[in-house]
Amino acid sequence: MNDELSRIQGQMRTCTRCAEAGYPIQGPPVFSDHAGDRLMIVGQAPGIVEVTQTHKPFSGKAGARLFRWLQQAGWQEENFRAQYTITSITKCFPGPNKSGRGDRAPTRAEQRLCRDWLEAEIALVDPEVIVPVGKMAIDTFFGRGFKLTDLIGQRFQLDGRTVIPLPHPSGASAWIQQPAHQALIRNAIRHLQQVRGELESSRQQ
Repeated sequence: MNDELSRIQGQMRTCTRCAEAGYPIQGPPVFSDHAGDRLMIVGQAPGIVEVTQTHKPFSGKAGARLFRWLQQAGWQEENFRAQYTITSITKCFPGPNKSGRGDRAPTRAEQRLCRDWLEAEIALVDPEVIVPVGKMAIDTFFGRGFKLTDLIGQRFQLDGRTVIPLPHPSGASAWIQQPAHQALIRNAIRHLQQVRGELESSRQQ
């Protein structure tokens, strides 16, 4: 592993910024990245399953749906996890929603406190492809002025990298249940399938 990336990972694991600012987060941080990876998935934040049981990103119910999408693009979960980076906008579990339904969304302030960790990961991993998953991650790369319907199902070039947005795969998401939106997800999966072929082809050269 790249020594600098290893150093940054150590700092992320011991980071106390959000806790010191009074946010009710729960650690430990959850991420999985390696120097030289060619594809990076960026989610919103780990869930309670990830921080208390598996310590692997996207390993709860939402992760199961995400990996079904990736399987449709041609990736098996075990191989994908072994080959590619999976991280998030904030690295710790933000705690449950006050309503009792789902997880609390990290505030903009928490996102800012964690932002330089993500920027360091991107700089050191240097992925060719980034897949932001969910509105928060998508807003981080595209800004807040876009709707999901403006972006899901398309393939973009940002700062020299391919970016393919996906909606959040939570079972509580009404967005992904709508037939018109499911068509956009299928288009996104086709773009991912194409990217997978491109990455494998260039690896063999």
